[in-house]
Amino acid sequence: MVVTLPMRAAQAAGLALLTQNTAWVKQRLAALPQAAPFADGACVMIDGIAHPIRHTPGGRGGAWIEAGVLHVSGEADFLARRVNDFLRAEARRRFAAQALAKAATAGMMPRRVTVKDTRTRWGSCSADGVLMFCWRLLMAPLHVQDYVVAHEVAHLRHLNHGASFWALADDLSPHRAAAVAWLSSEGARLLRVG
Repeated sequence: MVVTLPMRAAQAAGLALLTQNTAWVKQRLAALPQAAPFADGACVMIDGIAHPIRHTPGGRGGAWIEAGVLHVSGEADFLARRVNDFLRAEARRRFAAQALAKAATAGMMPRRVTVKDTRTRWGSCSADGVLMFCWRLLMAPLHVQDYVVAHEVAHLRHLNHGASFWALADDLSPHRAAAVAWLSSEGARLLRVG
């Protein structure tokens, strides 16, 4: 947990705030979803579907999905990194393709599509047309991914949340209500994976 104080606030003020609200802090920490590391036998969600992780030391190709199982080759010490690399590459490939297709539908073109590990947003659009998506969005169901990509593509034309923005976003994806509800209830769980 991070405590952010105003620039001129003293560190003692932050510590006093924590001390006065210890019960609330403990309650919030206890409510966080359990951490879910990438390990042999664990499951990782892809498109909202659980995929068991299976260490396949003699396999070739790093990581791949076969029959609903995420296989990971090589030494066990590198399993977590290979799973992470696979998920990031898959997110980059998919979200770029989705964004380009949705942008083309609306007569637009992003300057670039990137994938990062953000903690405060699922996607963003810069003023110069760069779209960014959190790789963890790959774990969400397809309708959630579709909506977030549409939302950011709509920002290519409207860098605000006005009526024209929402009309375009809704034209690009019919899943707003369901996706927002899913992210509100399940999104924090995705941040604890890996």
